[in-house]
Amino acid sequence: MRLRAASLFLAMLAAPTVAAKDSADAVRAAPADGTEPAEVTDWRTEPHLSTIPRTSQEAARISRVTAPTADFTVPERFEQKPAGAASTRFIDSADAFSQFSANLDVARELDFKVGNGLFRKLWVGAPSSTKGSDGLGPLYNARACQNCHIKDGRGHPPDERGTRSESAFLRLSIPGGADQPLIPDYIPTQPDPIYGGQLQDLALAGYAAEGRMEVAWHEESVALADGTRVSLRRPIYALADPAFGAPHPDLMVSPRVASQMIGLGLLEAIPLADILTLADPEDADGDGISGRPNIVWSEEYDRPMLGRFGWKAGAPTILHQSASAFSGDMGLSNPVFRDPSGECTEAEAACRQAPAGQEEGIRDGLEVDAESLDLVAFYSRNLAVPERRDADDPQILEGKRIAYDIGCTACHNPKFVTHRLSDRPEQSFQLIWPHTDMLLHDMGEGLADGRPESRATGREWRTAPLWGISLNGQVTGTETYLHDGRARSLIEAILWHGGEAQASRDAVVSLPKQDREALIAWLESL
Repeated sequence: MRLRAASLFLAMLAAPTVAAKDSADAVRAAPADGTEPAEVTDWRTEPHLSTIPRTSQEAARISRVTAPTADFTVPERFEQKPAGAASTRFIDSADAFSQFSANLDVARELDFKVGNGLFRKLWVGAPSSTKGSDGLGPLYNARACQNCHIKDGRGHPPDERGTRSESAFLRLSIPGGADQPLIPDYIPTQPDPIYGGQLQDLALAGYAAEGRMEVAWHEESVALADGTRVSLRRPIYALADPAFGAPHPDLMVSPRVASQMIGLGLLEAIPLADILTLADPEDADGDGISGRPNIVWSEEYDRPMLGRFGWKAGAPTILHQSASAFSGDMGLSNPVFRDPSGECTEAEAACRQAPAGQEEGIRDGLEVDAESLDLVAFYSRNLAVPERRDADDPQILEGKRIAYDIGCTACHNPKFVTHRLSDRPEQSFQLIWPHTDMLLHDMGEGLADGRPESRATGREWRTAPLWGISLNGQVTGTETYLHDGRARSLIEAILWHGGEAQASRDAVVSLPKQDREALIAWLESL
């Protein structure tokens, strides 16, 4: 039976549910000034989750289950199901990322499928006879969510010929702006006064797009210890052909490709305290790894929260991330970002004066109503992680041992157990294997974008989950890795690692070919 292994795991951990004391000792936000309750000013809250606290006995058992293994001769128990009971069977096709959670109740499948329809829906400009789909732009990056997240997988950057990619865009900001005292170590930035927070390179008929993302690729060769040479391509990005005048002279640009969508609901359900336990901002253990949480402002809950999603962990919840994409990528008003002009600034007068696709009494008076946003979030939350392949293969087990030995798991933490949740059974109390700590790490100058995001510096990135990492080429037809898609293979992605990951990267360079191939085989099996 498909869920038997996961059911056995749940039975192993099951225990009465009474409140458990949080032992995390994380950095606190600025103290409340008495005008708001502490649960609003303290970022260590999880208002997006209806949790059932763990008992101390339950927490002890979870600690044993999630402890690092020392046996690399056989797979660990339940390792073949990286998303627990939500894991879906592996499909050797472009639909590998488009399956729903295997433990999704039949009655909820319709919500998933309607959410999928909204995720794939092509929006049009207003006014239009298609009242359910108008309001796009007038400046935008894509007409549908699926256009960026190709088959629910990663996007890709412009190619060497400069051909536009709909699944990549430029984040924009300039230094300065208002401080955020409730976020410790916050780095103030603000949108470009003309072009806003991201570059919209498409526009409706009669309007001018803001410009285009330009990239120049520079190939450079890296020699491995056994004489193998690997070609890396270093990109230089710029805002080209600005339609509304020169941007601010201190403009900071950061290229981003759309990230893969699988397993997001499970990442959202990881207990905050378990993430913070992995943080070591002062490198107290001296291992050179000093992960720390990003703390961001939640427009959804009007408070600081732990950042979980995005390349720099800039969004606290799936719904917030979805609402931000509707607004920024497509110019669609919604319950979280209500401006029908989306990213258009005051300098873009024609855009701000354009007709909106919202009418009183229809869709909550918005372009994307609350029900539609919830359905898209539900769909995103339940895109399933495929089962592992060949986890018991000797070469893959050897690659796993090597990954542990050279320190990959110091950031790519293998496993968590999610919260018990009263309203999300698909994500509730699952042993998962995402291989991420959800924290920010300094990745060195080679990957630096120089653009802060909340408290993340221009050299810091969230540890990307590794589940499904090698399937992107199968899903989208293009194999790309890292935040801007510069890496065309897993070995290229590894060789770009620097900063806190420099020692692990150098260890890979020194591996004999057989060991390097084993490491890559392990990554490809995840």
